[in-house]
Amino acid sequence: MTDAPAEPALVAQARAGSADAFGRLVHMHQQALRAFLRRLIGNPADADDIAQETFVFAWEHIARFDPARGFRPWLFGIAWRKHRESKRSWIRRLTRQGRAVADSETMFQPDPGLRLDLAKAAAALPPEQRAALLLCLGCEFTHAEAADALALPLGTVKSHVARGREKLVAVLGAQNG
Repeated sequence: MTDAPAEPALVAQARAGSADAFGRLVHMHQQALRAFLRRLIGNPADADDIAQETFVFAWEHIARFDPARGFRPWLFGIAWRKHRESKRSWIRRLTRQGRAVADSETMFQPDPGLRLDLAKAAAALPPEQRAALLLCLGCEFTHAEAADALALPLGTVKSHVARGREKLVAVLGAQNG
């Protein structure tokens, strides 16, 4: 049995129009992408919807992919942008319906009286910090890959990861101390 083609070969085939090659790329990355989105968003159904939108967008725009970049950071970057777009759309819908939304983030803060676990502590982080932390620690991205995916400077990603880790340790330590 021969080994499956390497990712760059699959990307080249997908850019040439091979739906089969793109399907193999989806298979290679869907579990990690869905896990990242589920941790980021906290709602599995919404995360799966955004993952689906990400793969559809990636297929529709595969010809614009720069082969000099890594496919995984490009894909996760699409997912990050789709998440942000979704969140902004949701806030606009609430505002149009006349609901007061002073700070959408406070709606998702865990109850301070509850014992926090790692997922709840991560949910309290600012979105970009949480995304950088999840990519680097949860998805084993390098800082450079995370910077590429999030369209942030490398130093900013390193700061987000370091500060996010400090906040998690502080929150979890206070809860368990």
